[in-house]
Formats: sequence, structure tokens, C-alpha cells
Amino acid sequence: MKQKLNKISILLLLGIIFCTGAWAQGEKPEAYLFSYFIGNGPGEEAVFYAISKDGFTYYGLNDHKAVIHPDSISQQGGVRDPHILRGNDGKTFYMVLTDLYVPNDGWQNTGMVMLKSTDLVNWAHSKVQIPEVFPNKFGEVRRVWAPQTIYDPKVDQYMLYWSMQFAGEPDIIYYAYANDDFTGLATEPKQLFYHPEMKSTIDGDIVYHDGKYHLFFKTEGHGDGIKKAVSDQLTEGYVMQDRYLHQTKEAVEGSGIFKLNDSDKYILMYDVYKKGSYQFTESNDLENFTIVDDQIKMDFHPRHGSVLPITQYETARLLKTFGIPEGAAFLAAASGELKTHKVKIEKGEAKLLAKDGADISSLDPKLKVLPGLSISPQGPQDFSGGAVDYTIQVPEGISRQVKVGVQRENNPVLPDVYADPHIAVFGDTYYIYPTTDGYEGWASHSFTTWSSKDLKNWKSEGVILDLKKDISWTDERAWAPAIAEKNGKYYYYFSADVNIGVAVADSPTGPFIDPLGRPLVSRGEFPNQMIDPMVLVEDDGSAYLYWGQGKCHMVKLNDDMISFDKSKVIVFKPEGYNEGAFVFKRNGTYYLMWSEYDTRDPRYSVAYGTSDSPLGPFTKAADNPVLKGKGIIEGAGHHSVVQVPGKDEWYIAYHRFRVPDGNGYNRETAISPMRFDEEGRILPVDVFESVD
Repeated sequence: MKQKLNKISILLLLGIIFCTGAWAQGEKPEAYLFSYFIGNGPGEEAVFYAISKDGFTYYGLNDHKAVIHPDSISQQGGVRDPHILRGNDGKTFYMVLTDLYVPNDGWQNTGMVMLKSTDLVNWAHSKVQIPEVFPNKFGEVRRVWAPQTIYDPKVDQYMLYWSMQFAGEPDIIYYAYANDDFTGLATEPKQLFYHPEMKSTIDGDIVYHDGKYHLFFKTEGHGDGIKKAVSDQLTEGYVMQDRYLHQTKEAVEGSGIFKLNDSDKYILMYDVYKKGSYQFTESNDLENFTIVDDQIKMDFHPRHGSVLPITQYETARLLKTFGIPEGAAFLAAASGELKTHKVKIEKGEAKLLAKDGADISSLDPKLKVLPGLSISPQGPQDFSGGAVDYTIQVPEGISRQVKVGVQRENNPVLPDVYADPHIAVFGDTYYIYPTTDGYEGWASHSFTTWSSKDLKNWKSEGVILDLKKDISWTDERAWAPAIAEKNGKYYYYFSADVNIGVAVADSPTGPFIDPLGRPLVSRGEFPNQMIDPMVLVEDDGSAYLYWGQGKCHMVKLNDDMISFDKSKVIVFKPEGYNEGAFVFKRNGTYYLMWSEYDTRDPRYSVAYGTSDSPLGPFTKAADNPVLKGKGIIEGAGHHSVVQVPGKDEWYIAYHRFRVPDGNGYNRETAISPMRFDEEGRILPVDVFESVD
């Protein structure tokens, strides 16, 4: 049955219509369009767009609003699982969607939507209800899910494939050919692939590689993961490889495979739907896949979608129609004088970090923009007096103004990767005691310390404690140390395999000896993880131990500094608390600070509360967090604080994702000034400010 052909007129941002025109012959794809939906609720089952230059960093278009709404194209009231195919002519696009509105229909539906476009903006559509088109054979179908399209060169037709289910039977992947104007199905659906054990198969995605058709699919309800079947023919002969290809223990669906531009690498992505996240993996052979999540950046949360390589012309048209995303205005800065070539724009501003010694009074950041855009001014600029105004322009269309600042900094203060820095001052010397970073799973087994007279120039004092050599009760996961001094002895508290240990020395640089031969706090002894110790020593010599992930534990230590009364431990969970407790005293007020979110999360940050007692209760301040990442600086947290002796001058040491290309396992140590207002409130720390 041929459906009535309707025309969608997508809302054009600012009312500007970009002229359409043929796809340029020989023009290479230079960017990527990600089409997706965002959820199961009202307004979420619609088509959304995002754009990327490199296939790893994506920015939502149209201010994160839908670009195709279901009310004008869907019979059920919602559309899901968008898949876009570039036609064989290079300039026509075909989109297919699941016609389903979960709030009303649950997971039962009987149709799909077919769309056709020449500009990725305006789409003609038709509705296809399988029981109406094929009532004799498919009149009782109860699920029609996740359609996709592929060109079949043998018959010069476009083939649709999707999963269908009858009551009490497994989901099976079927195929049929579209009619010439892509408004309906020209052939009756046939089975394309079904599981040899008759398990359900959904969310098929076919890619042609090395003379074979590779069909990725989900084993719905039987492992909840991605498998693959391979054939040398498009419509038959698929043999399943009986192994899972997804790289997570979580349930996944909605696999999408695409080839990176100018590369032999493929990206297999999928929807980790129970966790509300997306995972990206990389492969050269479509057999072995490596997680690349640490390279993926999105300013939105997609559900089952597809990625289409697009040209410079198509990129410009999309940006002119749906606007230039703020974060996507620049994608790179190529100058060798900068520490990183990534640029992140927030509220119309971006800050770049220059290498030590760079002349920022005459520096050309060599800013690169998305294909199809232009940027001005060009050449060297004077950044010494503040930010420089730049204009990003779509040809004959809209523009965006951005302020770009460049500054030198003394951070990171330690070379290579170190995290969880505990900073302390003894006499006229400052010390940093960090976690040695750079190990997947934070698997370091030794601790170092660093010394400085000025907080800027740091000297390595070498390894001061090695779990493999110096500790009898564990030899792995050396994390988050802290130090305290009392009566000429230095007490070094540390996390080791999710226990807390203590070692003692006569010097801040060791050697440290384990006096207990066992943990001070053992794993499982109190709620949550036994990590991140910190000790506050009062002027009268009394000392207090703080630790814990998930909940903050606090207790007064005995005079020996290596024992305490377990019955007196206070368990406290400030709002937002995750880990990294640190306590200091200023003007009679005790400040408890902690890290929020996970250290692998770019939002990792520091908040605080105050009390008139070292054991609380602590009241969280209203204006939190006081330390968080900004722009290209991400994951700023797990900190410590030091006061300059004899002065009301304070500094905060913390880690951040390494600049550039850091993540939760590759972090670097930074120091910034920390200031207070007249009421004693901690002012927000400027992460772009370092020690003068």
C-alpha cells in the first residue's frame, strides 16, 4: 500500500534558509552527523542532531531541541532509533524510524516511518504500518523495531531491514525492498537472519567490509549484548559468530557502526541503556574492539542513533539552519606555543594555556573551525591585555562572537601524572605527597614525595614507601596519602588495597616504617570504601582522623597517632559527598572539604562545610562547589590546603585531567590560590590561576 507523501518543513533557526543544490562531485566527508532520540518520555521520542569534526567530540544542534517532531510524521506519536543513509547518488538521504510512543504503547508497535531528503533539513515522509500493507502474513505482528537501510548494488534498490515479533515468538530480523520513490515497501518482508537457537535478535546494523556483509545485532533478552553474523551475500547466508563484541558488563542495545573519515578504523557504538550512557569502541578488522570512551565528549545524552559522515558543504548547511553550537565553534588551536590544541567555549568565552616562556603579546593560536565556517581575525594577536574578540561565520549567514584568552601558568607543578596531592609545610619547606597516576585501575604500588621552598619549583625526594617492599599486608593500589607531624615524628597515612595504613618516620621524606604490621582501618570495617585518610593536628597536640568514600568517617586519634577507639567513630555524609575529605582550621572555624562526583567525571569538584568543632556537625556552605573545572580544564578535585606560615595566605593543591588528553587515570597536580571573603566564606578558585 502506497502511503500519502507529505512534506516536513523543519523550523529553520533565525528564519534563514540555506540554498540546497547538488552534492559536489568528489567532495570528501570532513565531519559527522549524529542522529538520535533522547528517552522514553513526552518530547523525547523525536529526532535530534549533533555534529562532530573528528567522530569523537559531538555537539548538539538546534539548542538541543528536536529537529524532526513526531506529531507530523508518526502514527503512534513518537519516533525512535533514527538511521540515516547517504544514497548511491551521493546527494540523496534516506532516514527510517521506529514508529512508537512508549508512554502510550509500552513496547508494542506495528509500523515504521520512511523519510527522504536532499539537504538533511527538509524531509518528505510516509508511514508504513506492516499489518495494513501485508495483512495475510503479517497481520498479527506485535513489534516492528529499529529499521535501517542499505543499498543493494545487485538489484539497484534500497533494502530496509528491521526486527519483527509475533506473540510468543522471538524477534527475527526481516528485510524488504523500498519502492522507487522511497514511500513504501515494494516487496513482502522475508527473513534475513534469525538466531540459530531461536533467541530474539533486534537492532541489526549491516556494514560491508573486505568483501563481506557484517550484521551486528543485539540478542534481546538473552545476554543483552552485541553479536555479529557474516555473509558474502546481503540477503542470505549469515553465519553467527558466537561471542559478544560489546566491551562492558552492562546491558546494551542499538549498535551503530561507521568508518572514520580518512582512516581504516571503524567505530562500533552502542546504547548502554540501563546506565543512561553511550559506549564507543574502535576496530581495524571488525573482530577486535577497544574501548575509546576516554576520547568521547558529548554535551547531550543520546539513545539509539546513527552516525553519518558529511561534507563541508553539508556541515555549513546544517550549521546555518540549526545554529552554531557554542562549544563547537572552534575544535582546535594548532599553535605549538600552546599546551593543548583543544578549545572549549563556555558562555561565549574560551581560555587557552600557553607554554612557559611563550610571548602572548604576539601569538597566533591558529584557531581551526568546523568545515564550512570561517574565523576572523587571523594571524598573531596581543593576548597580554586580556581576551581577543573573534567572529565565527557561516558563509552568507549567521555568526557567533567568542572571546578567546591566552595565559601562561606554572601548572602542573609536578612532571608527568600525579593525583590526590596532599600538600603540607614543615619549617620553611613545602611538601607534596601524591598518588602515582597513569595506571589503569589506579594500580600503583609506591608513593613519592616532592619538596619546594616557593610552591613553584619542586624537587623529587624519591620513593618514600613501596607496598611491595615495606608493607606486609598488601602490595597493590597505593592511593591518596596524607601526612601529619607530632612531637618530631612524621605520621604517613595512606590507602592500600582499600585499607588505610599508617607509617612513621623521623623526617618528612622518610624512610617510613609500618609500626602496626596491619591496617589502621581495614576494608569492610566501616561502611563504604576505606580510602582517602587525612589527619588534623591541633595546637594542643590532639589529632583527628578523617577518611572514607561514600561516607565521611571521623574520630579522635589516641596520643600515639596510630590507634583510636572504634566505638567513637562518627559517620557523616554531607550532601554531595563522595570522597577526599580534608579539614583545616582558620580563625576558629573548622572547614571540612570534600570531592563530589567520580574522579573519572569531568564534573569532579570540591565543596565544603563549616563547624566550630573538628568533629562537627558541619553545615554545607550555600555557594558550592568552590573548586571545579572550567573550559579545557576538567576533573578538578581531590585536594588539600596549605597556609603560608605566619600569613593569612592559602593555597589549594588538587589534581585535574592531564592537559591535554587526560582522564580519570591520567591526572596532573596543580596549585592555585585560595581566598576568603570577610565572613570567612571560601571564594571560588580560579583554576586558570597558578602560583605567582
